[in-house]
Order: sequence, then C-alpha cells, then structure tokens
Amino acid sequence: MDPPNDSQPTIERAAQDDVESVADLWVRLARDQRGYDSAVLADPNREMIRDTLAAHQVNDGLLVARVGGAIVGFASFTLERGSLALDTTRGLLSNIYVDAGYQNLGIGTALLEAAEAELAEQGAETVILEVMAANDDARRFYDRHGYDTYRVAMERELDDDDRSENDTHSKEDR
Repeated sequence: MDPPNDSQPTIERAAQDDVESVADLWVRLARDQRGYDSAVLADPNREMIRDTLAAHQVNDGLLVARVGGAIVGFASFTLERGSLALDTTRGLLSNIYVDAGYQNLGIGTALLEAAEAELAEQGAETVILEVMAANDDARRFYDRHGYDTYRVAMERELDDDDRSENDTHSKEDR
C-alpha cells in the first residue's frame, strides 16, 4: 500500500520564508560532517550560511524537499564563477542534505536530480561537488548517480616543530 499523498516528498524551489529552516538543516549537516573530519564549525557559521542560502534562494539555486509540508532536506547550487576561462560550464552542488529520519526514501536522489535539471537549464554542462573522503555513504550515493573522482585534495597536519621552523624562516627573510 502506498503512503498517503501528504507523506509523498515534493521537491521545489525554496521560498524566502524557507531560508531559516534550511539554515537549521545546514547546521545539522555541518555537525554531521564533523564526524568525517570536516573543519567547518556548525553553530558559529549559522548566520553566514543563512545569508549564503538566502543568496542561493534569490538566484534560484536553493531547492527544498517537503514531506507533509515540513522541510526535510535541501540542495544548494550555482554555476561556477571564476576568473579563469574554462572549456565547459560547470555547475557547483555546494550542499545536499536529507534529515536522518527521511534518508533512504529517495529524497536525496530526487533533490540531486532536480538540482542537476536546474543547473542544466542554467547552462551547466557538468556538475561538480565535494564530499568528505571518510564519508563512505555519501561517496557511494554519488558513485551510484554517475559521479567520478576528478580531483583529490590532500592534507597534512603541521606539528609544533613545523610551525616554529616557519616562524624562524619568516623572521630571517625580513
């Protein structure tokens, strides 16, 4: 038996009144990402991300997933803007998130497909995104949807000796 109609997810462009709820979801996303070694702090960035999400909303780059009228997920995206000329127009998927209680119901896929369609309509030929290396579930999700690794970021933590050596060099250069 199918669930009642009001429990079916709908994907739509976010309204201005949705930005606060989406910012709340972004804070949950940022907190979750800390478990995968993200350096992004959730609560201290809430106001800045609210403003960023508001800009996405104004520029038709913010989608929400609703179930029974409640926002349970979102996707934010834009066309890549940079100072270098490129041979392709790329869309950037900056965030996609579905509240834990609504995951594995196809909502993430629906958000991703809707964001890709919006980006294609805006002229994107490809879509790029970042995912935390340790987030195996997210990596599998994007793999299932045809995303391939094209760039790898690498990180090395500097210890006290590295930092004091750099301080010495910068002092000698003066």
